[in-house]
Amino acid sequence: MGNFMRLQGKTAIVTGAASGFGAGISRKFAAEGAKVMVADLNLEGAQVIAAEIGGVAQLCNVADPDSVLAMKNAALNEFGHLDILVNNAGATHLPNEMENVTMEDFEKVYGVNIKSVYLTAQAFITHFKERGSGVILNVASTGGVSPRPRLTWYNASKGWMITATKGMAVELAPSGIRVNAINPVAGETPLLKSFMGEDTPEIRAKFLSTIPIGRFSTPEDMGNAACFLCSDEASMVTGIAMEVDGGRCI
Repeated sequence: MGNFMRLQGKTAIVTGAASGFGAGISRKFAAEGAKVMVADLNLEGAQVIAAEIGGVAQLCNVADPDSVLAMKNAALNEFGHLDILVNNAGATHLPNEMENVTMEDFEKVYGVNIKSVYLTAQAFITHFKERGSGVILNVASTGGVSPRPRLTWYNASKGWMITATKGMAVELAPSGIRVNAINPVAGETPLLKSFMGEDTPEIRAKFLSTIPIGRFSTPEDMGNAACFLCSDEASMVTGIAMEVDGGRCI
């Protein structure tokens, strides 16, 4: 890698960063020179990652306006300004017939996967516009492109996220703000068991058979893709939903 770090001097918030893809993205950002706010509903987990990478931990419920505002204020107090916002926090319902998913589960998916993107935009876009720069990365899903059965409301929320990414990108480009998404396939994260319903060798094998490269997405895979899209190397890239899925969507 040498001395050149792709996010040297940048400041970033990663939501849902106490585990899984969010932790992988936070680690990569820190390794590439960024100061990272590790935001999560699980503050203890966030503190562990923050301590490991020299970042700062922040309790945040991304579906709650007051909590998002508190995160914004904490970030600006800590960093002075924000360069990068990663909307990684995600939720799913257990695999189920669409008509049997409870209202409670639907509201959770809607709050964490959809409302959060709106709330963080409300919190940070004025700041980015004032600076004439900023990067937003939304962590969507291959489910938003090529839905699997029995995860319908989850898939739909990620499809919304991809469309929101494109709409945000085209509106914000004249202000110097880029907005992209990454679409992971299921990975070795706390959500994996939720997607599969239960974690058995048979179900894993069936899941893996749909991924041509033959393995799950890792937090490192997401960190690498996120680092590129959030760096100045991607200054001409906006409005894409990059599949990081081992060929699953082909």
